[in-house]
Amino acid sequence: MSDEEYSQPLFNALPPAVVALALAIFGVEVLLALASRGYIGGTEGLGWRVQAVQEFGFYPPLLPWMIETGNWSLEHLKRFVTYSFVHFGFAHAVFVIVFLLALGKLVGEGFGNFAVLVLFFACGIFGALVYAGIVGSERPLVGGYPSVYGLIGAYTFLLWVGHGARGENQYAAFQLIGFLLGIQLVFGALFGSSNDWVAEVAGFALGFLLTPALAPGAFRRFMHRMRHR
Repeated sequence: MSDEEYSQPLFNALPPAVVALALAIFGVEVLLALASRGYIGGTEGLGWRVQAVQEFGFYPPLLPWMIETGNWSLEHLKRFVTYSFVHFGFAHAVFVIVFLLALGKLVGEGFGNFAVLVLFFACGIFGALVYAGIVGSERPLVGGYPSVYGLIGAYTFLLWVGHGARGENQYAAFQLIGFLLGIQLVFGALFGSSNDWVAEVAGFALGFLLTPALAPGAFRRFMHRMRHR
């Protein structure tokens, strides 16, 4: 068997939307990691990660300021999307990519590429909104976890439906999110924690609630019900 036959299933197994998102996150992280080690950008490159957080991270005080001033320029709105592609370090980015590949594959196979993109960006934006509304911290929100937690919410919905169809306990579908939040609680107790979990839980909740509308044929079934009312 040739190398091509071995490698082809690896690329075909992942939905294109998942691959594109993962490559975007990985590409940004590689650039910042190389710069922080002095391989590119010279001495200025050493500060690229800090500059990236300042330029593309989401700052909670920004939202009330935008509402108060009515300044909805793209310069500020972009942060609701771009913060998901900037991370505090290599390990931070790698864990996000691992979750994205695993959960994105499951969700993409069930709902398609469009659903993956909608969930990723919608849950990231919603997570930032909730984070700003509840936390109001000066600490910037960066990283793809709120978006990835949206995919976890979608996967949880799939499990919820599956358990229900088999007559099993549907609340067992929430074991994964419970496990992840439990780990965060332990790490927070040991090493100190941030309030990023607020954005992550918000992303999860929207992912769970949004998934039924993204199911294949959902819009067609909705229109059918509306016509027959």
